[in-house]
Amino acid sequence: KNVVLAGVKSVTLYDPAPVELTDLSTQFFLTKEDIGKPRDAVSRPRLAELNAYVPIRVLEGELTTDKLSQFKVIVMTESSLEKQLEINEFAHAHNIHFISAEVHGLFASAFNDFGKGFTVVDVTGEEALSGMIAEISTEKDGIVTCLDETRHGLEDGDYVTFVEVNGMEALNGCAPRKIKVLGPYTFSIGDTSDLGNYVRGGLFQQVKMPKQIDFSSLKESIQKPEFLITDFGKFDRPAQLHVGFQALHAFKAKHGRQPRPRNAEDAKEVFALANEINDKATEKAELDEKLIHELSYQAVGDLSPMIAVIGGTVAQEVLKACTGKFSPIYQWMYFDSLESLPTSVTLTEESCQPIGSRHDPQIAVFGKEFQERIENFREFLVGAGAIGCEMLKNWAMMGLGTGPKGQIHITDMDTIEKSNLNRQFLFRPTDVGKLKSRSAAEAIAKMNPATIGHVHAYEERVGVDSEKVYGDEFFANLDGVTNALDNLDARKYMDRRCVYFRKSLLESGTLGTKGNVQVVVPFVTESYSSSQDPPETSIPLCTLKNFPNAIEHTIQWARDAFEGFFKQPAENANLYLSQPNYIEGLLKD
Repeated sequence: KNVVLAGVKSVTLYDPAPVELTDLSTQFFLTKEDIGKPRDAVSRPRLAELNAYVPIRVLEGELTTDKLSQFKVIVMTESSLEKQLEINEFAHAHNIHFISAEVHGLFASAFNDFGKGFTVVDVTGEEALSGMIAEISTEKDGIVTCLDETRHGLEDGDYVTFVEVNGMEALNGCAPRKIKVLGPYTFSIGDTSDLGNYVRGGLFQQVKMPKQIDFSSLKESIQKPEFLITDFGKFDRPAQLHVGFQALHAFKAKHGRQPRPRNAEDAKEVFALANEINDKATEKAELDEKLIHELSYQAVGDLSPMIAVIGGTVAQEVLKACTGKFSPIYQWMYFDSLESLPTSVTLTEESCQPIGSRHDPQIAVFGKEFQERIENFREFLVGAGAIGCEMLKNWAMMGLGTGPKGQIHITDMDTIEKSNLNRQFLFRPTDVGKLKSRSAAEAIAKMNPATIGHVHAYEERVGVDSEKVYGDEFFANLDGVTNALDNLDARKYMDRRCVYFRKSLLESGTLGTKGNVQVVVPFVTESYSSSQDPPETSIPLCTLKNFPNAIEHTIQWARDAFEGFFKQPAENANLYLSQPNYIEGLLKD
């Protein structure tokens, strides 16, 4: 879904397995009417609706290596380790970028192999840095000092060039020089002893240099893995999960199925297999029996939020493979969210058994009692934009608010615009001009008909003027609030309301490829408004008037000039006309 919305050249699907009831717990393009039909054929037309400019095809027949040479990127999910090794061997030999991903309950993994000599054209994706220079020393390891103790923001290994330097003119427009950071205001640039003496002026400019990365094949990397650490509080976890995931593959190859939910016998066998694999490994891990047992317990689990996290991550890796922008995962990423397991509910094999529901993969992880709780949850979503659409999709897949007492309230005053369609995936071209809240409610009703009658759409903005709609009774009947807003005032207002009514708040936001989440729990965490971002650095007046050297300086200079020409004189004239003693007041000041 994310790859199609991003607008790649084409997407080809391969998954001829028939749709099962449990697929409906996470695959939001499938319905009960699709059960028994091939997953890929059913999904193709619904994916095609997302972006008319991206052709969606289905690969027919058996998945063999001779059909793969036409592709630039191959992504494998839910595949046996044997099949992954076969496809990766072909991809690695033919310089085809390979990605694989797995999710088992609250555990997930992703693997990248972009071949030998993969070029990253922009490692960070950030704007190139620049700054004014106060001094450059003449020595074997020349030191650059920034003007007015301005932080340079560079890192070891970055490259810079120079402009407008007086006294060391050879540096102007020079080939990029590799730097070493000495402090927040200083860095070294190598030998400057034959460049003369620095006189004054000049700016350094960061140069984005391409970086080449050599990836190992899956077969090699399994034996000598390189891990991306996602949580430094779990530093030893990736090595253990690396062995644990291999043990799950070995168990399935032996029995033709995954371990059963909360089954002690299966978990014991998975741990034994993990020890066998670990004993043969080049780099051995210290295995935690409890962790491997938990992985076995959740092997058949599928959770929409976990799928969304890993699916979104892998989609970003696809774009990195296609464009060379941003650093790819090198090479293994293991992620878990065991903190999400309920502490107030005792999970047993009986409580996690399937009940013939679309939510069986979720029950396998959290149990039946937890499923009943979330089905009777009452949540208020403020904003139905990009984040709001993702939240509603996850809630519909989880069954949140679909029980006898469950409710989902959505508010968004905006109507759908054509520019929204590339990221707000619940909407289609036929929805342009309609209210976001109502269209979103209709969209998730198609994903999970159990939401019908439990979702209430509003168009009133949140604020003091709408407290007749979102009043005391409204908040008293909520269990929680989720913000998906795009402005600070509304965020702070909702935070005040949640503090007053003692409701939990999920706060989130995005900026390009960056995102943030804050969980606010009454009497446990601080509220959203309790902390603020550091104030933006003000620009000294002398810099602004005499030495503007950055884009923000020129913008502020232009704004000051505009106000001087058009704003301040008009305001002074109005004050003179409206205040009889205006001149006397000026003289006193």
